[in-house]
Parts: sequence; structure tokens; C-alpha cells
Amino acid sequence: MSALNEVTILELSERVSGEYCGKLLAEFGATVIKVEKTGTGSPTRRMGPFGKDTSGPENSGLFAYLNAGKQSVELNLDSASDHATLLELLKTVDVLIDDHGAKWLRQYDLAPDSIAERFPGLVFCAITAYGLDADDDRQYAEDLNVFHSSGLGYHTPSGAADDLPPLKGAGRFLPSYEAGLDAALCISATLYERRSSGLGQLIEISAQEVLASRVDYVLGQMIAGDMDVSPSRHTFDLGGPAGIFPCADGFAYLWMSAPPHWDALRQLLDNPAWMNSFPERWMELDCTAERVAECRKHITQWLSTKQKHQVAEQAQQLGLTLVAVNNAGDLLASPQYQFRDYFSEIEHPVLGKFHIPTSPYRLSATPIKTNVAPLLGQHQYSMPNAAQFGEPQ
Repeated sequence: MSALNEVTILELSERVSGEYCGKLLAEFGATVIKVEKTGTGSPTRRMGPFGKDTSGPENSGLFAYLNAGKQSVELNLDSASDHATLLELLKTVDVLIDDHGAKWLRQYDLAPDSIAERFPGLVFCAITAYGLDADDDRQYAEDLNVFHSSGLGYHTPSGAADDLPPLKGAGRFLPSYEAGLDAALCISATLYERRSSGLGQLIEISAQEVLASRVDYVLGQMIAGDMDVSPSRHTFDLGGPAGIFPCADGFAYLWMSAPPHWDALRQLLDNPAWMNSFPERWMELDCTAERVAECRKHITQWLSTKQKHQVAEQAQQLGLTLVAVNNAGDLLASPQYQFRDYFSEIEHPVLGKFHIPTSPYRLSATPIKTNVAPLLGQHQYSMPNAAQFGEPQ
């Protein structure tokens, strides 16, 4: 039996954050019923990468990943009868997930205070960019906005030049994935508490606050006054030769900040003569732009002929923080991921067979379940009789 086997979730989400939250909970056994717009479905159905072609609601690899293991029903919430059906369904579920925002919720009579009054046992998770009470100009934002307003866009392993365009960050939807993960954890904790109280709660997830919590020590230093608060990317640049370097088969990321790193690099490079002109603690006490440039030049020359995975293994054995920058093929072939069964092969009726990443964590007694994403309206129910909920037509 999976951990959330007896939990039923109604998902109104139409963005990556809410759909990822629902996916994580579905993998641990929750029944997740995804409400989609009649005829068109979720917007993520029209977002790539695509399978055989870009037409039709079943060709999105993104949707297939985010909605694996869910059920799909179509509702037109502008229709009085469908809206009434939604309210009936809320009587039958344990959790409601939404990522639209306060204005949308009020439009469809789903404001948190109203939900709490009518459904006191319901756990309501609202995922937004800046919180439900954000100003009107922040009620909607793309992940790029959230990424930079959190500060994480400045705290990166790449160059700190202020004249370069804003970084996109890791992948396309980092804020959404991080917010969805925190939402899933909060829902799980709230369901556990509900076992004793019998009451639901409102969970409000701000993607900006979630990402700000990932900025680790930098935000703490700013709060403590040990680092200037500034919009300049140089504020977040710790200096030194750390960075991403080209290898013969891709790229590797190197981090150095202390004498043990310098000693490990010397061993890795077989004690080259150019390192003798650098003071032992130059990165801590005398880190000049000239020395950084000289160090990076030699590291670039040396790494350019090396295989990224091989050199990363050698460096780590010496205590040097050097890792390969993985692409999708590297991840699929990773011995660690293969050992953990991180990728599962599934067969979609339209997309065919493909590998899909599973949950980023494991529970030993309650294994995850990985299933195919639903076709649009695949689990349409007899409406509005919610008593038949769970019995496909």
C-alpha cells in the first residue's frame, strides 16, 4: 500500500507548480482528479517538448510528465451546472490544489475563507508567485520574474557581469518545481495533522519565498549586515576562479575557495610550474582579478582535453569540488540514477514508449507508483451525481 492510498485530491491547477505538486502526491498513492477546461484542457498540454507533432492535446511531453498517474475530467466553470458539480465534488475530496491566484478564486466562488466555511475538513493549497495577498501587479508572474525577484538569479555559478541579459536559471520552470515540491510536503504534513484534529487548513505557497529560502547563506549575510544589499550581480559574486569550464565532451563546474582546494588542484594537474607564483592562501587573502584570470586560463587549457566524468571522479577523490555538467543523456545513463530506479519506462497511447523521471525521494515501506498521464477527459464522470465519483463512464 502506498502512503497516500486513501487520499483524494481535486486539482484545479493549470501551471507547472500545481501540476508538479499533484504529480508528487499521485506517485505516493493519492487519487488526483485533474479538472481541465472543456475542449482545450490544461495549458501545459500545449507546451513542449512535443512528441510526434505539435497538434492535439496529447502530444506534450511536459504534460505527460507533470500529470503522470492522474485522472482527467473536463469542466466549464463558467457554466452554472459544471460549477455546481465542482462544488459537489469538493464534498468528496480531502485536498484542493490551485495555482491561479486570489482574483481567479474569487471569480469562481472559491476564495479561501469561503472554502473553509463550507468545507471545514478540506486541505486547500494555493500556489502563487507572490502570495494570495500580493498587489495587483504581482498577481501573475512568469518563472523568470520570480527567479530574479527571489535573488537566486544573481546567486549563480556563472559570470557576474551586469551588462548581460538576465539568466533563465536551471531549466525552464525552476521556481515552479521548487514551489510544487514545498506544496506537496506541506500538504502531506497537514494531512497528518488532520488525522487528530479533523480540520483542514489553508496552505499558501509563495514561489518567491520558496526560492528566497534556497539562496542559502547569502540572504542570511544580507540580513545580518555582513553583505551589501544591492541589485548588482557583483554583490553575489564571491570572486575566485570557480566557474563552468569546457571539456572535451561537454562542461564541468569547478568550485575553489580555500587552501585545501588549491592543494587538491595541484595534485590533479600534477604540480604545474605556473601554480608556484600564487601565494598559498591567495583566494582568501589576495584574490586579484589578474590571478583569477591566470588561474582560469590554465584550468581551461587543461580541462579542454579531458572527459568530464572521468576528471570529475579524479578530482573528487582528491577532495576538489569538480562535477560534470550533465545533459539528459548523462542523467539517463547515470549509474546512481539507474541504481535508484529514478527513471521509469511508460507507454502512452499517443506518445508511445518513453522514460519519465519519478519522485526525487523514496519511502522504504510505501513504494511510489508511476502511471501514464490521462487523455483529456478520459475519466469523465456522470455529472453532477458526485456519488458516482470514481466510476468512469
